[in-house]
Amino acid sequence: MAKSTERTTVYLDTELHKALRVRAAVTRRPVSVLVNQAVRALLQEDSEDLAAFDQRRQDVELSYEELLAELRANGAL
Repeated sequence: MAKSTERTTVYLDTELHKALRVRAAVTRRPVSVLVNQAVRALLQEDSEDLAAFDQRRQDVELSYEELLAELRANGAL
């Protein structure tokens, strides 16, 4: 079964487009595959960042001054 795809127009800087075309030729993959991989990687990174924020949601927030005081108290400063 073929994957569903959508057509879109993306405007790239000239040098970036040249580099992308060269990369596609060297790797023998279509530009669209490289762009899809790059977008997936970016979205995955965002997903991981959001998960990390959720995990740290319960962390105690310290002001900068409180952090400095804690570091001094622990002998780190």
